[in-house]
Amino acid sequence: MPVARHPPNEETTIHELASRLRRLPPSCGPVRLIGVDGHAGSGKSTFAGQLATALDGAPVLHLDDFASHDALFGWTGRFLSQVVEPLRRGEPAAYMPYDWHARRFGAPLPLPPAPVVLVEGVGAGRRALRPHLAALLWMELTREESWTRGQRRDGEEQRDFWAGWVQAERRHFAEDPSRPYADLLVRQLEEGYEVLPGPANTVGPDQVFTQGDGPAAVC
Repeated sequence: MPVARHPPNEETTIHELASRLRRLPPSCGPVRLIGVDGHAGSGKSTFAGQLATALDGAPVLHLDDFASHDALFGWTGRFLSQVVEPLRRGEPAAYMPYDWHARRFGAPLPLPPAPVVLVEGVGAGRRALRPHLAALLWMELTREESWTRGQRRDGEEQRDFWAGWVQAERRHFAEDPSRPYADLLVRQLEEGYEVLPGPANTVGPDQVFTQGDGPAAVC
């Protein structure tokens, strides 16, 4: 998907990106599922929220609602059964968000088959989801910078959680990287965002990627 280079104007970039995403063919029944992936702390939620606004209030699915303490990355089955399968049939979906304080899943939340639905979170571009995505966006920030930002955001009370998360995320991207399959790279600037072509069209069928960062992470 070719992307024109823009001046660092957040509103222009996001609205032009929204226009491009609307023109993509549906990927999951009548829905264009758009993945927004990147390391924890890379700014996925903020960017997805702004993109959703530019898409006239498109629904945003947060993968934090599908993960749990016991299965940080073991949510594929729930996502496919609760979201993908109904949408593929053109039916409304419903998913049960996880309550990280109560440590249990809550009451189902409805998800209509909107023209565009954003899926944001670490692992949004995993191999089990990619066949159902119309496009995959990767937040272009190194894991070290992302994790530092995330830990600063969450504070000391989440220190133990982050220690376990860092190891889990390393393992996840070693086994199931997303960045090499991204259609677009999103880089946050001092003011706004820059959207660049992703490496998706350069990945060969026999190449093996072990991490989720840039070209230096390919081995």
